[in-house]
Amino acid sequence: MLRDGEETPSRYELLSMVKKHSSLLGKTVVDASDVEMDPRFWHDVLDLYFVRGKDSRGRQDDDLVFFVRKLSSQGFNDDVPPYFVRRWAPKLDNLIGEKSVEVDWRRSFHLNLIAHTTFTVTVAICSHQDLRNHQADQDKPLSPIYKVVKTVYASPSRVNFHLDSQKAMETTPAYPDICFAVDDFDSTFDAVVLTDSDHCYCVILNAHDGAAFPKAKDPDDCSSSDSSSLKVDTSSAKAKSSKLTLFSGFVSYQMVRDAYDAGKSRFGNLLSLAHSPGKQDKLYMKGPGGRGEVEVAVSGVADQSQQDTGPFSPVTSNRGFGIGFMVRKAASVASVAAKNAYAAAASSHSFDEEMIPLKCCLMSISLPWEHIAYDLLFKGTPPVNL
Repeated sequence: MLRDGEETPSRYELLSMVKKHSSLLGKTVVDASDVEMDPRFWHDVLDLYFVRGKDSRGRQDDDLVFFVRKLSSQGFNDDVPPYFVRRWAPKLDNLIGEKSVEVDWRRSFHLNLIAHTTFTVTVAICSHQDLRNHQADQDKPLSPIYKVVKTVYASPSRVNFHLDSQKAMETTPAYPDICFAVDDFDSTFDAVVLTDSDHCYCVILNAHDGAAFPKAKDPDDCSSSDSSSLKVDTSSAKAKSSKLTLFSGFVSYQMVRDAYDAGKSRFGNLLSLAHSPGKQDKLYMKGPGGRGEVEVAVSGVADQSQQDTGPFSPVTSNRGFGIGFMVRKAASVASVAAKNAYAAAASSHSFDEEMIPLKCCLMSISLPWEHIAYDLLFKGTPPVNL
């Protein structure tokens, strides 16, 4: 792709090229003669973007490079992971050697673009009425009652959490889905408690930095080569927002409560409750239009007014789900939060109406890689801000 002596293009220039040749993202009918499906093009772009490029040589990214295996006519082989990982090296051939023939270079480029981008998840409690007002008029501000913002990392593997343990127990391939897991979900979202029927549980995933957001070259920093085969009309590239929303969705308190009480969903594929032993408090929520899946650990908050604070976390489900051992200070904080939750619920409901505060801990978000790649390249709508 580069002739001898030519300057390596910047990531901004390379991404402009990628956009021009990514019109088939998400489509099943492809033209094999198109450059978009030319493996050599994607091999070279991956090499320049993540291995030989100045940004990669400076190791501003994580030092892992991902390679997706070619898809057979039967799909991915369950016995062989759909991807493999290598530590960064100055030369691509040194990274993969003879495995080069196994690589789907187009998918590999997009997987690395996703994996080396920075993401944050916002989990918030919002008023249902405020959400309706905001949907009717986007100019109306949306002020959350409570929110937590957490940096998360894109991975082609899925963490299978066991709710009777504080730690993730096993990791399995998720690709072609991309998973954003929160390993410390129980402590990160310990104070996210729905205490009112007007409360909604909101989840937003934003991308805002990293490989998908390259900076444009300064005018006086352009390549002096006139013969480069990588010339790009950067003036035609649309300016991209510094933040993109890849997932946003919410469910009401009543939806969570009904699924929690019944042990099964009455809302189709929007919300469902896992039935596996030890996982009775794990809820799965589908995103808008069925896009993506959110995994949430839900537990009823115990009434602390009749309990003494001990060395273990007092926040337990009425089905016996314990969060596990915490230090005394953390247990005390959780006890105060539980008391406040019950006080808030009692103050807004009559005594003949049982209001159970529900703690919702986000465990993971999963999205198909093509949806993420398309949004990173082309999405132009303003991000959702809370």
